[in-house]
Amino acid sequence: MSNGTEQDNLWLRMIAENPGHSKWYIQRFRDMAARGDDLAGEARMIDAMVPRGSRILDAGCGAGRVGGFLSAAGHRVTGVDLDPELIAAAGADHPGATWLVGDLAELKLEGPGFDVIVCAGNVMTFLAPATRLEVLHRFAAHLADGGRAAIGFGAGRGYEFHDFFEDAAAAGLRPEVLFSTWDLRSFRPGADFLVALLARDQ
Repeated sequence: MSNGTEQDNLWLRMIAENPGHSKWYIQRFRDMAARGDDLAGEARMIDAMVPRGSRILDAGCGAGRVGGFLSAAGHRVTGVDLDPELIAAAGADHPGATWLVGDLAELKLEGPGFDVIVCAGNVMTFLAPATRLEVLHRFAAHLADGGRAAIGFGAGRGYEFHDFFEDAAAAGLRPEVLFSTWDLRSFRPGADFLVALLARDQ
């Protein structure tokens, strides 16, 4: 789902320990969708940030839960994930978007920058720690003028919020707005989740 060496990348480690993990993950979310569970909270926030037809990168897209909704809403979505099984599922379930197998720490996509980069689902905490800063650098490099990155992850997952803010600053990204949930509740010290809207330094 994310990137880095198999030893340090949490997602790759989970697959190594349980080769059926990706299939389980895909089926879990398909079952939730079939039950009518709300799986689009993050995507609704992103959709509200930009006009229709915007270029959106779903970074660490998994099986396409967020990017698929945004594609169906009329945006031009590219999803990138390290796990080929998840990318195959995204293509099968959400054929309107572009889904690519790739390492976010080596991200180099052609074309104009993205209006929004969304990185949901705790992707930042699955990354190998040594790749986190490089991933943020790549995000900054792929933003269009005026574009923003929306990054969300939980506390207690091995990536302290203050370390994330330091890495973001080092990558040339500054916080515009901080929330503690994808439904736009204000971020406060001690929050157990962070949603950061970051813009590129000018």
